[in-house]
Amino acid sequence: MKILIIGAGPGGYETAAEALRRGIEVTLVNDGPLGGTCLNEGCIPTKTFCASPSLQEAMLRKEEVLPQLRKGIEFLLKKAEIVQGRAKFLDSHTVEVNGKEYTADKIIIAAGSGSASLTVPGAELALSSREMLELKEVPKRLCIVGGGVIGLEFASIFRKFGSDVTVLEYCPGILPRFDTDIAKRLKASLARTGIAIETSAQLTSITRDGALKLNYIKKDQQCSVEADVALMAVGRKPALEGLGLDEAGIEYGKRGIKVDENMCTNVPGVYAAGDVTGGLMLAHYASAQGLKALNHICGVKDDIRLDICPAAVFTEPELATVGLSEEDCAGRGISYRVHKSQYRANGKALASGESEGYCKIISEEGSGRILGAHILGAHASDLIHEVAALMNFNASVAQAAAVIHAHPSLSEVLQAAYRS
Repeated sequence: MKILIIGAGPGGYETAAEALRRGIEVTLVNDGPLGGTCLNEGCIPTKTFCASPSLQEAMLRKEEVLPQLRKGIEFLLKKAEIVQGRAKFLDSHTVEVNGKEYTADKIIIAAGSGSASLTVPGAELALSSREMLELKEVPKRLCIVGGGVIGLEFASIFRKFGSDVTVLEYCPGILPRFDTDIAKRLKASLARTGIAIETSAQLTSITRDGALKLNYIKKDQQCSVEADVALMAVGRKPALEGLGLDEAGIEYGKRGIKVDENMCTNVPGVYAAGDVTGGLMLAHYASAQGLKALNHICGVKDDIRLDICPAAVFTEPELATVGLSEEDCAGRGISYRVHKSQYRANGKALASGESEGYCKIISEEGSGRILGAHILGAHASDLIHEVAALMNFNASVAQAAAVIHAHPSLSEVLQAAYRS
């Protein structure tokens, strides 16, 4: 069997590596460096910035880490045929790259996404997240358009580096898709570090007269903020342009390529995974979707739960979430209970000077089945996976509370919530 994969981000290269391990012939088409957005201009470089006290150290760390990870991917894919270039469908099973045609038994589209931008005058004056990672100097004043994951991570990073940071968010609160309670707590934490956050702020234009001026409307009032650098962080959009989806007869919409639960498109033998499907635009979600597609191709049954996918925001403090929020439960008519705990009551948190934090577990009324978890505090991105694992096995809060946790450890924050 031969599989052709379009895209070398996590949804593409990890699927390719697993296919090679299963003895499948793989052709991987990619129009950028291996690793895609995540490795080269997203998850990994921003985490090198998070782990550095200065911009100079961050740049050095980035230049050390990224090549090392790319070499690791090259090793995983050493048996694959790697084609550099932009892929375009000529028909449902033929792809053209640099004027050469390629065919395969199965095709997986994992072309990723690109930065979105608001269509307001002067939007081109704002930098993308990729360009932010190339800055040579710390801006004295930074204005970030968008209070989502990307915007808030950069806000935390550059505030630590010494920038005066203002965030403009269109919605009434930051992190619109997250649990409202936990998002409000994060907003308060960020405000204490000196980050100014303006919610319900609609950007109308960006102008330059020496400094940048970002004009916005808030409560019917015309407002503005001056900045030396502006970041446009209003989300991402599936990279569908130029793929030739119409020529292949592949159904898609504004949100992305339409797929079923096994990542099959409407065209037999053609699959899609990752950001191009318009779902959760997370690297690990793309990897899971890619594996889901490969398993279907190979006729392998799996227990991958795409409805249970943890997410983390690497601000200071961290925020992590999995499953349903209170708003989700209310919207679906689900009766639920909330179980809470505080970091300040945890011995390890107090001893290590990390007492700012909060945890809430949401369970189904009656059965006690865990429906979701939301954590704000140190190592939230690690702690959330305990709950994700339990949810994959439909565990109840009573069952979770019976699990022994090491003392002293931050994981006892979860245990305290289960038992509340």
